[in-house]
Amino acid sequence: MSTTLTASIDVDVPVRVAYNQWTQFESFPEFLSGVESVKQLGDTMTHWRVSIAGVEREFDAEIADQVPDDHVAWRSVGEVMHRGRVEFTPEGPDETRVDLEIEWEPEGFVEEAGAALQLDDLQVKKDLARFKE
Repeated sequence: MSTTLTASIDVDVPVRVAYNQWTQFESFPEFLSGVESVKQLGDTMTHWRVSIAGVEREFDAEIADQVPDDHVAWRSVGEVMHRGRVEFTPEGPDETRVDLEIEWEPEGFVEEAGAALQLDDLQVKKDLARFKE
């Protein structure tokens, strides 16, 4: 059964700055704690290495929908189910609302227990706070 995580945060930068930072996929490990690396393979394809609660996974993901300064969405390609969407809403000239939704499929006891205890939900909120920094 898939798990959907949602989180939002207001950042004190214009929408263009927030959007540009988020679309630097290779910088994800700087603020997304479970992401070991993301490599841009082409205009719409990325390769992810993640480690969550000691469980490591690698998968490719394609950028499924992208509108500059508005949103970007991605989805995994292959066996691992992972997809996400982040939206950027200007709240003023120097403030942006960032809304993140991630859907993934926990596998095995450790991931399923973490999802049941909502530890992954807490982690996403912490990750957005790091993005704001």
